[in-house]
Amino acid sequence: MTVSQPTAVPDASAHAGRRPPLDRAALPEPVLDAEPALVDLYWAAWELAADHVVSRDGVPRSPYMDEGFDPDTIWIWDTCFMAHFCKYAPDLFPGVESFDNFYRPMYDGEPSSLRIHHPDNPPLFAWSEEEYVRHTGDLDRVRRLLRDKRYLQQHFAFMEDTPAGSRFPHSTIPTTVERVPRGYRWEGVCSGMDNTPRAPIQGEHGTSGDILWYDVAAQQALSARSIANLARLIGEDGIAAEYDAHHARLAELVDDFWCAEDATYYDRFDEEPYNFHRVRTPAAYWPLLAGVCDTAQADALANALADPACFGGTVPWPSVARNDPEFRPDGMYWRGGVWIPVAYASARALADHGHEALAHSASLTLIRHMARTWADYAPATIWEAYSPTRPAPATAKDDRTDVRPDFCGWSALAPISMLIEHVLGLRVDALTRTVRYRRHLPGRTGIRNLRCGDTRLTLIADDTALTVETDGPITLSLPDRDIPLPAGSHTLPW
Repeated sequence: MTVSQPTAVPDASAHAGRRPPLDRAALPEPVLDAEPALVDLYWAAWELAADHVVSRDGVPRSPYMDEGFDPDTIWIWDTCFMAHFCKYAPDLFPGVESFDNFYRPMYDGEPSSLRIHHPDNPPLFAWSEEEYVRHTGDLDRVRRLLRDKRYLQQHFAFMEDTPAGSRFPHSTIPTTVERVPRGYRWEGVCSGMDNTPRAPIQGEHGTSGDILWYDVAAQQALSARSIANLARLIGEDGIAAEYDAHHARLAELVDDFWCAEDATYYDRFDEEPYNFHRVRTPAAYWPLLAGVCDTAQADALANALADPACFGGTVPWPSVARNDPEFRPDGMYWRGGVWIPVAYASARALADHGHEALAHSASLTLIRHMARTWADYAPATIWEAYSPTRPAPATAKDDRTDVRPDFCGWSALAPISMLIEHVLGLRVDALTRTVRYRRHLPGRTGIRNLRCGDTRLTLIADDTALTVETDGPITLSLPDRDIPLPAGSHTLPW
């Protein structure tokens, strides 16, 4: 049931009473005068996320980020995605620190009172670790990951070499991923896309229904690229070369799943005549994020998001294309529901491969939809997934009940990370002490107290000038020039 409310301003005070008040002074503060509802939603997301910082006995790392499903269970891809907003406040939110609750049971044999629900969830640790070090500059952590513990290499090998049906003491769920000669077999729930129509009914087409999932191949390519990039940061050229070779090999594999006729990626049936399984979903953006697409493929994927009959429209990134017969207008979980982590990965892929303006406009549309849902739907909260057609949460797998509320959890990615990165246009690289800025909106916009390693800065733009205050030296990267700035206050005319 929906109810009408007079404003879109979230009231997060109801959540703050469960714990000590959140220290907003330790967080970045967005400036977006023309869209105050989006700023209000940003603060509500942090408040809800703070409720997901939990402590527990008997785990390798406590406190940690809890995804919001089950207090006794953790999920790899939920936790990896949460790290992508925790990076903006690493002193308050244990993002990559939460990964120890996976690394240490899986690769050190350490006992834990938590269970890892799907050890073969999407393998995103390396990508999340790379993004995190770009914000913090913590190379000691990279040395520990790659030299001392080899956690990232071990997880890459786990996805390559583990037989389907394997069981481990840290998990009650057997694995389903399996590397076979022409790709990877997998399963909807372990892939994270639960009831996606990509997973065919057993026995349809008169076969076993086994398909090869291109997204796990792309995610392995993404992991290989991130491991190589991290290795270069600490001078491990041998590791970098090894994983560059893995990336090249996987790029060739992923290209086999490109359907030139439809200009998208599809899974394939693992049988002759090796046909495509023609279900179109935003999993197609994983190869773009992994850096395995050429310019024509990137342009085709951008066109799909710009197309209101495909992944565009009033709410971008439905989990099944709108013109697919399996699309459900209320969401039905992964049969049309809009999932923020997939949107985040897709926006990053597009922005990094020549389509920054589209990533901005789609991200802005999505966050506005979340704000309207807060205003128009009761209870006012941030949801696990969103309806692709109206300001409401998506329906669950039964296509009747709502998905989970208070899901920050990964749904904080849009009001926090997508707002900063794709709406306000700010990207941080602490390793080069660089802040990249692209102004997308008129009026007064910017951010206060943004962290770039150990430096804090404030950047405010209006229609006449750009003002930057920084407590340490940085390089400000603008579209037409890079400007070295010493500590202090600076006013730069446009």
